[in-house]
Amino acid sequence: MIDYQSFCQIRQLRDEAHLTITQIAAQLGLHRQTVAVWAKRPRYERRQSVPARRRVSKLEAFKPAIQRLLATHAYTAAQLFARLREQGYAGGYTILKTYVRTVRPPRAAAFLTLHFAPGQCAQVDWGSWGSIRVGNTRRRLSFFALVLGHSRQLYVEFTLGQSQEQWLACHEHAFEYLGGVPAEVMVDNCKTAVLARPAGAAPVFNPTYADFARHYGFTIKACAPRRPQQKGRVENAVGYIKKNFLAGLELTDFAPLGPAARIWLDTVANVRLHGETQRRPVDLFREEERPKLRPLPAAAYDAALIRPVRATSRCRVVVETNRYSVPPAQAGQLLTLKLSAEWVRLFAGERLVAAHLRSYEKRQDVEHPDHVQTLLHERSEARHQRLLLAFLALSAHAPAYHEQLAERRLNLRHHVQKIVALAEIYGAAAIGRALDDAHALGAYSCEYIANLVEQRQRLTPEPGALHLTRASDLLALELPPPDLSPYRSSP
Repeated sequence: MIDYQSFCQIRQLRDEAHLTITQIAAQLGLHRQTVAVWAKRPRYERRQSVPARRRVSKLEAFKPAIQRLLATHAYTAAQLFARLREQGYAGGYTILKTYVRTVRPPRAAAFLTLHFAPGQCAQVDWGSWGSIRVGNTRRRLSFFALVLGHSRQLYVEFTLGQSQEQWLACHEHAFEYLGGVPAEVMVDNCKTAVLARPAGAAPVFNPTYADFARHYGFTIKACAPRRPQQKGRVENAVGYIKKNFLAGLELTDFAPLGPAARIWLDTVANVRLHGETQRRPVDLFREEERPKLRPLPAAAYDAALIRPVRATSRCRVVVETNRYSVPPAQAGQLLTLKLSAEWVRLFAGERLVAAHLRSYEKRQDVEHPDHVQTLLHERSEARHQRLLLAFLALSAHAPAYHEQLAERRLNLRHHVQKIVALAEIYGAAAIGRALDDAHALGAYSCEYIANLVEQRQRLTPEPGALHLTRASDLLALELPPPDLSPYRSSP
């Protein structure tokens, strides 16, 4: 097949240059037979491609039957394969399965609309939204959402974890916000609520959560696995919180999130016109659902996580990489930790020995000032006891001297410390003798002891011998007569 330009060149060389077929083929670099064929043609025509013979699939004749069967019932490809084999289908299963996927009518999931009586049910769930800086680290930001089934009254609380104590504390805060407890709480299968879902058996609830439910008087309702639509109200609420409150919010610190969420609940979320009820959740809650809620129990539930911990020799207990101080008396002892969402409490038996605000940073040393002062006081007392023993060992009169010092001097420890220091300088024997003398003289002060020791340690010069040059000088001493005039009395 040549192009139109080559065809024109062949015609020109033949008609105008009168070249032979062989000469034209040599000049244009074409085969002689190709030039001969195109030289005979009056005009240029493209070669018409011959259509390939279409291969008819073995499934083609059975496609109408497949469509009729699928229109009557949602047969599987395996069921259709067995039926078509009975009708004479000799093709394979794979091509049938591929065709069924393309022609099977789509099935939209159908769900029942759930209706809840006032005070009957609340749905709860966790949500997550990236991370946030907390002190020297970053932590995952979570939020707890609760929606009442009838009024759609919403509660949200932001946390830095989804542990058991956080789960229970959020329930408590939500019930306090609502002013009552619903009859049922619908949950998914998180481990803080449901431990296991045996096939064909009742769910195994977390024992702590089950005890919490008994305390507040509600029944736990667990959704089926992979059926989030069963608690669609709270699923929609989680999405609403993300889109309406969190989207576009600059999260620089965790502390303002709680107050900001409460303002958003009271001014936006619970006062909007709900799309399904066409009423404000707060109005429906106050008028119909609030009176149906069960009253709160007289005492709050102890939602703290309890486990044994051992204090170190440095008076610290390690909780989640952070160190919390305990009194020196509990150093090295086995204590009981009660860890709540806000507090770290440590008990020795039934006695509370330390309480700290829980830190969500990492590798922090949280120290109570009283624990440090107690340790410093104990060390000071121990140092004074050592000084006192050293002081009492100086002399037999040291106890009596110490008693008099305590009565007469306000700064007893200062005098004892200085007298012991003098013993290290001058020796215990010299200070002991000085104590005896000072006690006999009734002088009670470290200054008296220091003066006595220094006077005895000071060396006085001894008088030198009298040297006379002549022996006669021993007796030939001439003294002037005394002047007695001052002693004469006047007449």
